[in-house]
Amino acid sequence: MGLRALTLALALAAGPALADTIRIATYSPDLSRDGPGLLLRDILSGKDEQIAAVVQVIAAADADVLLLTGFDWDHDGATLSAFADLLEAAGAGYPHRHASRPNSGMATGLDLDGDGRTGTGDDAQGFGLFSGQGGMVLLSRLPLGEVTDHSGLLWRDMPGNLMPKASPEVDEVQRLSSTAHWEVPVSVGGTTLTLMAWSATPPIFDGPEDRNGRRNHDEAVFWLTRLPPDRFVLMGDTNLDPVDGDGRREGIAALLDRVQDPRPKSEGAALAPQDGANAVQKGDPALDTADWPDADGPGNLRVDVVLPSPDLTVTGSGVLWPAPGRPLADTVAAASRHRLAWVDLELPLTGTATAASSPRPSP
Repeated sequence: MGLRALTLALALAAGPALADTIRIATYSPDLSRDGPGLLLRDILSGKDEQIAAVVQVIAAADADVLLLTGFDWDHDGATLSAFADLLEAAGAGYPHRHASRPNSGMATGLDLDGDGRTGTGDDAQGFGLFSGQGGMVLLSRLPLGEVTDHSGLLWRDMPGNLMPKASPEVDEVQRLSSTAHWEVPVSVGGTTLTLMAWSATPPIFDGPEDRNGRRNHDEAVFWLTRLPPDRFVLMGDTNLDPVDGDGRREGIAALLDRVQDPRPKSEGAALAPQDGANAVQKGDPALDTADWPDADGPGNLRVDVVLPSPDLTVTGSGVLWPAPGRPLADTVAAASRHRLAWVDLELPLTGTATAASSPRPSP
């Protein structure tokens, strides 16, 4: 158990009214492979440099609750267990975990994308070459309550949806979530914090019907009907920058109107070259969380978010993207195209009165 986790555990056991700061983070570590079992193979080999870099990033972030997107799922949970063992050995143990079957790679037997073929990655409920490719994982030092999984909701059944016209057969099976939508209660002393986690489809890779763009929009808008009155955090990979890049931004804009946006920044993103696609962007580059190609790609974008409800007290935030030459800079770059985004929240641990806690050091 790390020092931060030990401090939190002692505070919870102490009993008197206290407040403490917990760190909530989201990260897309590119822990997905081209076939089932390959990620587990690479984890168990102990020789994969990218996996080793991801472990270092997670350990450095020191999050109390961490959502991982883009992590391959398997029925027995062997991959997650093996990865959790690596984290434990690195001093980043997470005893509470959730990883239910995602829609990504879930075969439908239908031609969902209308290309005249079936059985391709685009014909799964969410893009994937096998069931569970690029799923989601929630890791926590704090107890998790019963998870509400909305991943089975049919797209057609979402009120006000933008689903393009499709055959009756497709209408009857097509789910809204490309990966998953989870509501997860987290126990923090006498307080419950509700996490609302999702990983959306990219709003590109389609045709004039804008199927992916419409779905990305609706995956965000879905949460507008589910937001609790207080103490919640929206988090995950939106695959949509609120300002730059492709996509329909009305949905994420509506969500941002209902939450706090701490606007986590990093020195590394601020110092990234502003050429190619980056040169024509309008958003603050310091907010970016993904380092994508600038010459023939979308450039750097802000797609990984942690958005607390308005009633929560934010004491810090950031993106783990060090400037070139700084400690961990090469490790972060080797781990993933995405960067870990984190937000610190002050929450009461027990009782009704609170006492201010010390700020947490940035990773």
